[in-house]
Order: sequence, then structure tokens, then C-alpha cells
Amino acid sequence: MDINELNKDEMKLWNMWKGTFKQIFGRVVKEMSEHTGLSEGDFGVLDRLIQFGDGRLRQQELADSMDWDKSRLSHHLTRMEKRGLIMRRPFDADRGVQVIITPVGKSALDEALPIVSKAIRKHFLDQLTDQDRESITELAERTKKRS
Repeated sequence: MDINELNKDEMKLWNMWKGTFKQIFGRVVKEMSEHTGLSEGDFGVLDRLIQFGDGRLRQQELADSMDWDKSRLSHHLTRMEKRGLIMRRPFDADRGVQVIITPVGKSALDEALPIVSKAIRKHFLDQLTDQDRESITELAERTKKRS
């Protein structure tokens, strides 16, 4: 068999891995959205503003951290700005734009975090043994090093 091809079992394993991740992630996002009205993208923006920027980040840094192109992020931020979750301000020193979480956005994130945590625990962490956790951690670390 050619090294550039996957056999039936390898493809099955890959599809099972992807499908399982998508199912778990989808359940977490669904519970969050139903309880808070935030989308996956909304949560990602708000969470990154707090985690990586203490409430504010350059728009390009935010796009990079989300692995979104500039246009996609800009359109999404426009919708979030209309809902009062964030605001954008130009930097004085250059032509960059700063994205800032608003009190409404911070409140929405604070409301979402325990729901997301509970959903992650319910749909993922509670399903794992200690050995599963160790294996997943080892796999993540090993594959991250190869990137």
C-alpha cells in the first residue's frame, strides 16, 4: 500500500475521531446557545478577549487566534457590535483596530462559562477514565509537537 493512502481501518478510525469530536463539540455549543443566545463564534471572540487580552485585542490578533480570515471576523464583529457585546476602536499609533469587550459582552461571557463547563463535563470529561485522560493528553502533546 502507498504511504500516501489510508487503508479501510485507518479511514474508519479517522472518521470516528472526527465524528466524535464534532458530536461532543456540537452538544456543548447547543447547550450554550440555548441558554445564552451566544453562538460558537460569539463565545470564541469574547473568551479570547478576556483570556488573551484582558478585555481588548487588536483585531488581527483576534483573527489569528481564531484562525479566521479578516473578512469573516470583521462581519462577525459587526453583528456582535450591533448587539452591544463588543466595540471597535482605532489605534492612535497606527491603522490597526482594537476590539474591546463591553460590560454586556462580559456579562454574557460570565453567564456562558459555567454552562460551557457543565456541558464539557457532561458530554466529555465524565465519560473518561483516568487512563483515557492520560492517553488523550499524551496524544495531544505528541501531535502538537509535529505541527
